[in-house]
Amino acid sequence: MRTEKALRKNKSLRASTPYKHAKSVGILFSVEDKQKHQDVKEFIHYLEQDGKKVQVLEYLPLMKENYEFKFDFFTIDDLSFWGRINSAAALKFSETPFDYLFYIDKEPNPMALYLLACSKARCRIGRFSENENPFFEMMIEQNGTTRGLIETMYKYTKQLR
Repeated sequence: MRTEKALRKNKSLRASTPYKHAKSVGILFSVEDKQKHQDVKEFIHYLEQDGKKVQVLEYLPLMKENYEFKFDFFTIDDLSFWGRINSAAALKFSETPFDYLFYIDKEPNPMALYLLACSKARCRIGRFSENENPFFEMMIEQNGTTRGLIETMYKYTKQLR
């Protein structure tokens, strides 16, 4: 994939907006199981209660079930021979200038990292990993469950002023 090139080429303005002034939030995650899907839906509910407009994109790996078809998604089939993602939903998502973009995966996914590299989001938030520093403005150290990661991300993001 062309992730390194996308990182170098992307000159989007990066800054953290105070949480109470943020209007748009993006959530990017890889489908794993029904529990993760439920955790993400609960997170969306919290954000919407706070008055945020939430947009979600999921990466659907091979041999995984897409629960409810509630969210836009993309698959490995959307990857071109030249290493570009062709999914209209994924491209629109990466072009959206979210105030916050949450990446909710415990293990990094190359397809999702490519979208993060191309993203126009002002503040990208994800789980701490030494190798993924250039992809995020805020990283959360959390080694528990997906629910724990989401709760920790939410807790610290709400404290941004």
